[in-house]
Parts: sequence; structure tokens; C-alpha cells
Amino acid sequence: MGEDLSYDEVTAAAGRIAGQVRLLAVAPLDVAAFQRSTTGAAGTEGAAEPPGSGPVWLGLEYMQHTGSFKARGAQNFLLAHRAAGTLPDVGVTLASGGNAGLACAWAAQQHGVPATIFLPKTAPEVKVAKLAAYGAEVRLVGAEYAEALAECREFVAATGALASHAYDHPLIAAGAGTVLDELRAQVPDLDTVVVAVGGGGLFAGVAAAARHHGIRVIAAEPENCSALNAAVRAGRPVDVTVDSVAADSLGARRVSAPALHAAQQDGVYCVTVSDSEIVRARGTLWAEQRIAVEHAAATALAAWAAWQASPLGSEDAWPPRRGAEPAKGPTTGIVLCGANTDVRTLVG
Repeated sequence: MGEDLSYDEVTAAAGRIAGQVRLLAVAPLDVAAFQRSTTGAAGTEGAAEPPGSGPVWLGLEYMQHTGSFKARGAQNFLLAHRAAGTLPDVGVTLASGGNAGLACAWAAQQHGVPATIFLPKTAPEVKVAKLAAYGAEVRLVGAEYAEALAECREFVAATGALASHAYDHPLIAAGAGTVLDELRAQVPDLDTVVVAVGGGGLFAGVAAAARHHGIRVIAAEPENCSALNAAVRAGRPVDVTVDSVAADSLGARRVSAPALHAAQQDGVYCVTVSDSEIVRARGTLWAEQRIAVEHAAATALAAWAAWQASPLGSEDAWPPRRGAEPAKGPTTGIVLCGANTDVRTLVG
């Protein structure tokens, strides 16, 4: 995959997947209620937003087919290969028991294409059942993801199946990036967008579109699951340890080259948040607005909350306030990327 994903690739993806995926729904974040709940500050319903705050819109991408943004990239991948005549009869394959695997299996089912998904034998039965419900052939191999991936690669070599990827492919990333223009269409004064980062597919796609429109991007990762921040520091993608409550979705050990390239551009800010901040943001969103999301989605919300908590004018605040910004602050969009979660872990 090349290092620079273009806006043209994102718009091409939007044309392909139109009518194949659900358009992004948006809803306002109750900023005052969120602030009160997370900080314990006194206040009443209808109180004014904290100084420096601006309108915040939630991109409800967890309402997408299969429960995450991954459906966009999966559709774009298959449709592009079908149009190019490079979709083999044996179908598509992927090693993933998470959102990417579900999206691949669903998209393949939509187009009558065989899908073979490789998982470690330790995969939860509920994931295996979901994949089977989408018509995929599920193969359980080894005790770790690496073993399932190796077997998937052998399957590709032996059968000629089309290998997909959870995030490191231009068609996958471009498909994911279509969410930005849908958000902007409903929030035309959008100034800043916040996205969670795992392997970097969603981030690379959103950043490509945001750069075209002059929109700032906040790339949010858990502190102990931060392949993008590590790559920025090293100047190249590097392996990292994965240990976070959000690792089931954001647990990539190495970020993609296009994600690193996007992170090195102006107007992009890479930040980390703690697991406790992620859990608090997720719980608050449920308590205040009855929105249940997975920890990956809550990572983006936690990053916004950290920004709001930083003192105005602080050199550590990110993104820096623009001189021309009104006192109320920028209009921000937060992409809630998925909701494949155990709702029993929510309280209130």
C-alpha cells in the first residue's frame, strides 16, 4: 500500500458503495451534561456550555451494517475487485475475528461471494457464530492470531483466494474515509474531527478527506495500545505491545504506512488517553444519552474530553486554538466507530 491515500480514492469509494451501506447518522453531544458527569461539576439541566466549548456532533457509525465502520471498506474492496474482474470464484479470505472479519463476511454474503475467515481456536463462540450467520466458512487454527494469519496466507497461495486486510489496503482505508464527507454534509461548519486509531485504516481515510477540506484531525489511541504514536516517534511503523481495554478493536501491533504519512501532515494531532478515561467516557455516554458503544469508539470521545479539560491558552492544549476562532470554540465531530460490545459491562 502506498504511503499517501488521496481524496480522489475516497470519493471513488463513495461512488462505489453508495446504496450499499447506511448513510451516517449524527446526533449532538450534550456537552454540559457530559462535562458534569465526568468532572462532577455542579450545574443544572440547560446550563450553558463550559467556556471555550463549541458544538459537538457524534457520528453514529456504530449503526452501520455489522455494527462498525468496517462495512464501508469491505464493500469498497469487493466492488472494486469485481469491477476490475479480479474477484476469483473461490472468493475472499481474511484472518480476523473482530469487526473486519464480520464486515468481510457480510459484504461477501451481499454479493454472493464465498468468504473464508481464519480465527484462532481461542476465538469466542459468539464471534464464530456471527461469522457463520453471514455465510462465511470459519476455520479455527492455532492458539494465536499469528497462526491463523499464517494459515490464511497458505490458503491464498494454494487456492488463489483474494486476500483482504483489516486496515492496511487502499481500498479498505478509502472506503472507511467516506464517513468524513457524510459527516461534513450534515455538519457543514465542521472544524475538527476526532477518530480512534488501531491499525490506521479509518484514520488514513478520514485524514485524506479532512485534509482536502481543511479540517483538523485528532487521532486518538489508548496509552498502552498506541502504534501510531510509536510510529510518529520512530519515524517509521514499529511493533508495539498491546494492553488496553480497547485492544479488541484497536489492538494492532503495527500501524500502516499511510496512517503514519497522514499523521505527519499539518493539521493532524496524535494523542493518547488512559483506559480509565476511556471507560469513563463510555459509561458517561451511556448514562447521559443512552448510547452504547465499544471501547474503541469511546477512545475518541475520551480524547475530546481531555482536550476540553485542558486550560484555554495552554501550550499543551490540542489542537491549538486558531486566532480567528470565535470564543465559543470550534465545531467538532466525533466518530463513534463501532458498538460490537457487551452491554452488560455498562452501568447506570
